[in-house]
Amino acid sequence: MSQFPPGRKLGPYEIVSPLGAGGMGEVYRALDTRLGRHVAIKVLPEHLSTSPDLRARFEREARTLSQLNHPAICTLHDVGQDSGIDYLVMELIDGETLATRLQQGPLPIEQLISLAEQITAALIEAHAAGLVHRDLNPANLMLTGSAVKLLDF
Repeated sequence: MSQFPPGRKLGPYEIVSPLGAGGMGEVYRALDTRLGRHVAIKVLPEHLSTSPDLRARFEREARTLSQLNHPAICTLHDVGQDSGIDYLVMELIDGETLATRLQQGPLPIEQLISLAEQITAALIEAHAAGLVHRDLNPANLMLTGSAVKLLDF
């Protein structure tokens, strides 16, 4: 059961439905009530929010990530806190993870090469900005047609 039911608000964002959960929190489809667009909102677990060192690192990385503008990196729109709950607001990406896609079998070599090139370019951009992706795996790569987006920096 998700922690935040539909209709619950975090700042100006209204929860619509759960999208997924992992060790680093829960992700929801939400409506940005100011701009009228759908976004993905990631709610950080309490153990990250209560540690001053982890919160400082989170805020530093969020500021750096917000400066990146690359077609293969999920865009961070906002960061906020509401009633002690820290959250990230990101672009909502339609597609499936590489992990889900691989359950259907191997990728065609042409697609594999294209995705590898996109991922490499995104990592070069992130590294140039001082960001390291600490959990690069198929579950953190969202496929959108012939393109890929890196998630969860």
